[in-house]
Amino acid sequence: MTRKIRISDLKRFDITEHLDSEEAIAEYLTAVLEDNDPALLADALGMIARARGMTQLAKDTGLSRESLYKGLSGDRIPSTETLLKVLSAMGLKLSVRAVSHA
Repeated sequence: MTRKIRISDLKRFDITEHLDSEEAIAEYLTAVLEDNDPALLADALGMIARARGMTQLAKDTGLSRESLYKGLSGDRIPSTETLLKVLSAMGLKLSVRAVSHA
């Protein structure tokens, strides 16, 4: 007899549990950037920040924890300055490549 699985039986997926290496973080951000959605990017950076520690990121960027939580929630789009500070503090950088329009 097959046991019926209910949604409530499933463990909630938490991406921060899987952002445990530079490679995993880079792959995650690369996938997020494919959507061209600034709010999704902000949310992804927030997930990475929570996985690494928001307090340390606040120290490294010179921004308050509160402003980081708000700015990286996905509810608003952070400024380019904030994004660049966060990426730099995380040891990451953006790169650009041409898109083929075939």
